[in-house]
Amino acid sequence: MTAEYDAIVYDLDGTLVELDVDWAAVADDVAATLRAHDVTVDGADLWGMLTLADETGHRPVVEDVIAEYEREGARASVRLALADELPLDVPVGVCSLNSERACRIALEVHGIDGHVDALVGRDSVATEKPDPEPLLATVESLSVAPERTLFIGDSERDEETANRAGTAFQYVRARLA
Repeated sequence: MTAEYDAIVYDLDGTLVELDVDWAAVADDVAATLRAHDVTVDGADLWGMLTLADETGHRPVVEDVIAEYEREGARASVRLALADELPLDVPVGVCSLNSERACRIALEVHGIDGHVDALVGRDSVATEKPDPEPLLATVESLSVAPERTLFIGDSERDEETANRAGTAFQYVRARLA
């Protein structure tokens, strides 16, 4: 499979590792943080609250809340089967919706950090998936062309990101089949 591509980029959570994060608790704490800053969060999910944080100038404080949960979840994460295919004979990247530091922790915990040549987290660039910028930044760091790159992920958001970036895409479940 790697002979077809000049690089492989993985999503992190649900692909190489499973972060141990209680996302409902994260959403509750983010909501409380925004309310403490007089931001109304009525019915917003976590992504909606991130948008509210952007609109109201509270993204840094909200990122701190989320990133702390992610770092703890990375320390307690579980290595998934796909991590066992590393190292590869082509450059490898990680493009994740998780914070860059949480990604680094998870990769270190599972001993795969030395097999990853480029890493872009949610806070590494100005936008997040499904915008193509994070994936394209990862691909650029690997010095390869998007059309010669395979992005492997576990969600429709990952697939949409790959389509927008002009890379090939494969679901984890298909890769493990």
